[in-house]
Amino acid sequence: MAQRILVTGISGFIAKHIALQLLQKGYEVRGTVRSLKKSHQVRQTLDNANAPIEELSFIEADLTSDDGWNEAAEGCVCVMHVASPFPISQPRDRDALTPAARDGALRVLRAAREAERIIMTSSMVAMMYRPNRPPVLSVTENDWTDISWSALTAYIVSKTEAEKAAWNIATEEGFKHRLTTVNPGFVLGPSLDSDLGTSLEVIRMFLKGAYPAVPPVSYPVVDVRDVAALHIRAFEIPETGGRRLIASSDTLSLKEIAEILIETNPNRAKKIPKRELSALIVRIAALFDRNLSSVIPDLGAVPQANTSYVSALTGLEFRTAREATVAAARSLEKVNAL
Repeated sequence: MAQRILVTGISGFIAKHIALQLLQKGYEVRGTVRSLKKSHQVRQTLDNANAPIEELSFIEADLTSDDGWNEAAEGCVCVMHVASPFPISQPRDRDALTPAARDGALRVLRAAREAERIIMTSSMVAMMYRPNRPPVLSVTENDWTDISWSALTAYIVSKTEAEKAAWNIATEEGFKHRLTTVNPGFVLGPSLDSDLGTSLEVIRMFLKGAYPAVPPVSYPVVDVRDVAALHIRAFEIPETGGRRLIASSDTLSLKEIAEILIETNPNRAKKIPKRELSALIVRIAALFDRNLSSVIPDLGAVPQANTSYVSALTGLEFRTAREATVAAARSLEKVNAL
């Protein structure tokens, strides 16, 4: 009988890839959705990707409610908590996303106490922000974002608070050795359907000509297929328990991402931004544009992810940022998102 694994927020970009790889490896997958109305599309997407969907089931559960979580986790050898709010337009209130992310994580972890392993999707944003960062910032497993920094967006605050709360409860209740967090950088790679994640929405807007220029910011990039694979290896390799696994390959600026898209999508080259704004102009424009204000914490530092320990622990070698970028753009054409 196949081992059953719970994937929360299974309709999300990363979660669908996790579910696909789990099903293809012979696991039984139970996915949570806020409404069972979403289950049909997820089932269709995974079926189209050649997943054995007879091993796929769904249960309704919402991060803002206690209902359904104990039932969802029952009988699961592993709980992969992937669901978390990530809007492309950041709320003005820096604490707006925290209750759903932090309290939702605690609901899931309490329900998952009996599972052999708990894998939680966090983010590199929970690691790499603090005032007065150096121009080139090496990001390591032990780094934490300083949530007192006023420049932080609601998303950064929520991911940091949620991960801290998870480690706190795991330590207090004695299951820290069964918890692993996966901390991805900027997640690109192929979309399985037209329901895009926030990161791929950025690529879509580049290709559609939504931006005349880009801010001078850089991000460690990772392919979604590698993020999914790392979740599974974290479950299968007990030595990852109690660790924070950074998921990233090389770092690209938004201008470098645009240049890759221009080179590999010549039919759309005229629409893709070619200019980079100055940091000063971005700071001024951010006073009037909430979307631009979300990149303020990224100005002035180039984060470099230290992932050698992840490869040593799991044997996973990450695809390049270029490959992830190209795959993202090609998938947008394939799913008719352009």
